[in-house]
Amino acid sequence: MSVDSSGIRSVLRAPQVLRVLFSSQVGRLPTASGPLALLLFARQSLSLATAGLLVAAYTAGMAVGTPLLARAVDRWRQPPVLWGAAVLSGLGFGAVALTGGQVTGAVLGAAVAGFGTPPLEACLRTLWPSLLPPTAVPTAYALDIAVQEVIFVVGPLVTLLAVTLAGPSAGLVAAGVLQLAGTAAYASAPAVRAWRGVAAVRHWAGPLRVPRFTAMLAGVVGVGAAVGSIAVAVTGYAEAVGDRRLSGWLLAAQAAGALAGGLLYTRARPGGPGRLPLLAAGLAAGYLPLLLAPGPAPMAGLLGVSGLALPPVLTAIFLAAERLAEPGTVAEAFAWVSTAFVVGSAAGSALAGPLVSADLRYGLALAPAAALLGTLVLWTVSARRGNGVKCGASPVPKA
Repeated sequence: MSVDSSGIRSVLRAPQVLRVLFSSQVGRLPTASGPLALLLFARQSLSLATAGLLVAAYTAGMAVGTPLLARAVDRWRQPPVLWGAAVLSGLGFGAVALTGGQVTGAVLGAAVAGFGTPPLEACLRTLWPSLLPPTAVPTAYALDIAVQEVIFVVGPLVTLLAVTLAGPSAGLVAAGVLQLAGTAAYASAPAVRAWRGVAAVRHWAGPLRVPRFTAMLAGVVGVGAAVGSIAVAVTGYAEAVGDRRLSGWLLAAQAAGALAGGLLYTRARPGGPGRLPLLAAGLAAGYLPLLLAPGPAPMAGLLGVSGLALPPVLTAIFLAAERLAEPGTVAEAFAWVSTAFVVGSAAGSALAGPLVSADLRYGLALAPAAALLGTLVLWTVSARRGNGVKCGASPVPKA
């Protein structure tokens, strides 16, 4: 049977794709393992309140640093920015490990570790047009987002293994080392070294200069809030049924659903701007059955279903960001999408806590409500005329 040029097998067979895809995933492991490593370290040598502060500092640093680093990528090249960021982040993790229980130093180290997080996600997505024909780029986006779910399973496992073998500080060291190793493998790929940003007249606001793009970010915050609230609500559900350990299995079921949804979506043909709000509405609808809060086995099934639409939604969001961003700002645009998602996720987690404490179903209701608000914003953005300027990338050899 012939394989369509934009199919997943065709993408994986393209030169350098496996290398940059796998190495970027390794380099991104700390986005899942870093917060857990900080929590375990703080629980051992500091207080629970400080543990939350470290994670907040790490997340805030990442939210601020990612767009700035991606802007530097747009202006120059990927490898120098990625190398510098990985080293800085590693030094931050190391500083936390060496604080010896000193709170101020630990918080500053966590903020530096987050600020220096290499923008591998944005860099990889700007690289796809250089490696693949235009018809295959949406498939590559969907594949990358689907495989990214593995990070949130493998990352915590690596941290737990490191902590078990060598103590709480080892989790921080493992995060820094894996980040540096993945970044080095990615940054040394020929296509990455050959890539150049688009020459363009630049504005201080970057992609935020485009009103529709900025409005879309508000919709992304809603999607992120829905996703962030689920982790807290599922933890509350597990406690309500009498077994906290269930939360890990239930979230793994949702991640498995997201992985399946992403892989299935690689077979979909590219759609226009109108597809995004429809997919977001599907995401909101997928969260509604969770309000039934059935037994653990049915709940795992419902969570798996609720994860199906997330990769398609994120794929459509990144395609929209590429359409809307002005020339020379696409890496930063992708970074702003990631930042908006992280901010939304943090807000959703914070809001879900008090709601779950009041009533479990209130906490479960936050996800569909936030996703619906995000859908309305995304529908408004897609309904406006004009798609913005589609950004390209300078060609690089495909050998």
